[in-house]
Amino acid sequence: MTRTLPERVPPSAASGAVPSRGLLLAVASALTFSVSGPIAKPLLEGGWSLASVLAIRMGVAGLVLSPALVRTLLRRPDFLRAHGVSLVAFGLIPVVGCQVFYFSALQRMPVGVALLIQYLAPVMLVLFVWARTRRAPSRIVVLGSIVAMIGLVLVVDVSGARFDVLGTVFALLAAVCACVYFVMSERAGDDLPPLALAAGGLLVGTVTILGLAAIGILPLTGSAAAVDLLGATVSPLVPLALVGLCTAAGYA
Repeated sequence: MTRTLPERVPPSAASGAVPSRGLLLAVASALTFSVSGPIAKPLLEGGWSLASVLAIRMGVAGLVLSPALVRTLLRRPDFLRAHGVSLVAFGLIPVVGCQVFYFSALQRMPVGVALLIQYLAPVMLVLFVWARTRRAPSRIVVLGSIVAMIGLVLVVDVSGARFDVLGTVFALLAAVCACVYFVMSERAGDDLPPLALAAGGLLVGTVTILGLAAIGILPLTGSAAAVDLLGATVSPLVPLALVGLCTAAGYA
């Protein structure tokens, strides 16, 4: 007769506690993504086209994370054949889609408003899972979702001072793309290393933006004029490098 051994459950999962390291990484990721908007907006206001900023942002971030992709390719020659579709999908939706819609929203509304609408993505995921599984989320999840939506109403200022319909639509589309980002990232694992997925997606996104610019769909323009970054006048190379490094850190 054989005995069935009980499945081992990590202490944090058994107690319901959120691992402190994971929480810190999640907060750090959110912060690095958040500062990308304020860093990039002076470039958009200083003569740089959206495509130019995005191509450099994604290109720098992809190159910073590329060693993870190279290591995976050397270790597993069949990686692209097995996960090429995932890399392309990640590059087109979470990377290109999210950033194009988010930065398009930035051109029509304040950074804080666009970012808060985009960060409704977790609330959208809660509602989607609720509708698909017919299982109500826990009370704390519902409470957190309500607080997030109340915060959105307070910041957007529906009285009319800062509300922009098209900008709001762009920000909501960015939130949908962020939902895809969260879902695809959660499914990454040993078979699909998350850093390799991020690096491949960023490089696919860079090529996509440059391709759209090459055929005339997106303008690719820049300026050598200095820009005002957080009260200091600096070369445009400074915010371009910073926004690329922050993006790499956020995905990592």
